[in-house]
Amino acid sequence: MKRVIGRGAEAILYLEDGKVVKERVKKGYRHPEIDSRIRKFCTRRENKLLFSASSLINVPKVFEFSDSDTRIVMEFVKGETVRDVLDGMPKSKRLDLCRELGKSVALLHDANIIHGDLTTSNFIIKEDKIFFIDFGLGFFSNKVEDKAVDLHLLRQALESKHYVHFGECFDAFLEGYRDTGLNAKAVLDRFIVVERRGRYKRKGS
Repeated sequence: MKRVIGRGAEAILYLEDGKVVKERVKKGYRHPEIDSRIRKFCTRRENKLLFSASSLINVPKVFEFSDSDTRIVMEFVKGETVRDVLDGMPKSKRLDLCRELGKSVALLHDANIIHGDLTTSNFIIKEDKIFFIDFGLGFFSNKVEDKAVDLHLLRQALESKHYVHFGECFDAFLEGYRDTGLNAKAVLDRFIVVERRGRYKRKGS
C-alpha cells in the first residue's frame, strides 16, 4: 500500500513497505520523449549524487534504481527534521549541530557535490546522526561559485526559518565549514561576493 508523504514540483514521495519511493512526475508541457529523457537523466544524476555522498556523510541508502527508470527506492530515515527541532535545542547543542552541518557540507563540496537545496527541512536527525536528504536539485561541479551559492541558500533558509538564532547558527556553520573544507577560503571569499550581489538585487527590486 502506497502513502504519499511528500509532493513537490518535480517529484512525488511515497512510503511503501517501509521504504521511500521517489518518482519524478510527467510534465505535460514537454514533448513526451523529451520529458522522459529529462526525468531519467535527473533520476540517474540524483542516484549518482547519493552514491558519491554516502561515503562522506549520512544519506538514505538506495535499494532500487535502474538507468531506464524515473524512480528511486530508498531508505526511509525516520527522525526529526532540523527545521522542527533547531530552535528548541539548548544553545550548546544547537551550535554543535550547526558546526557538524558545516563540516558535512564542506566534505560534499570537496568532492564537488552541490546539494542545491540546503534547507533545514532537508536535514534529518536520527539517533544523534544527521542525514542529508533530497538531492533532487543537486549536481556535480568544481566551480567555487556553485559552492558559494550553496552556502548562500543555507544562509537564506536559516534567516527565514530560524531568525531568532540565525546569527549564531550561521557563524557556527561557517566555523565547521572553514575548519574542514580544503578550499574553504576560496569558497567563503566568493560567498561574500554572492551575498553582496544578492543585496544589490533586493535593493533594486
